[in-house]
Amino acid sequence: MAETGDGKKEDADYKRLQSFPLIRHTDMPEEMRVEAMELCVTACEKFASNNESAAKMIKESMDKKFGSSWHVVIGEGFGFEVSHEVRNLLYMFFGGSLAVCVWKCS
Repeated sequence: MAETGDGKKEDADYKRLQSFPLIRHTDMPEEMRVEAMELCVTACEKFASNNESAAKMIKESMDKKFGSSWHVVIGEGFGFEVSHEVRNLLYMFFGGSLAVCVWKCS
């Protein structure tokens, strides 16, 4: 079946929607949140097939920018319960189903 022009537009809209980061929960200050979210998107796009490398990039960048003891988990279909410093947690989704959790603890 041939795709119509409307089908291509719907696909483009879906891809744009799925590549937009969705913050599920955060208690970070606005400036830190924006920077962390942009870093997560960049890392996930750069290492689309290697979550471990993306997590390492995020952790090292957050350690440099905001001090040490940052932790990062990237993947699909996981649950978590963490203790974290107040105002240092970001839980977001990228690309539809890829979850990213970034937190700091001492």
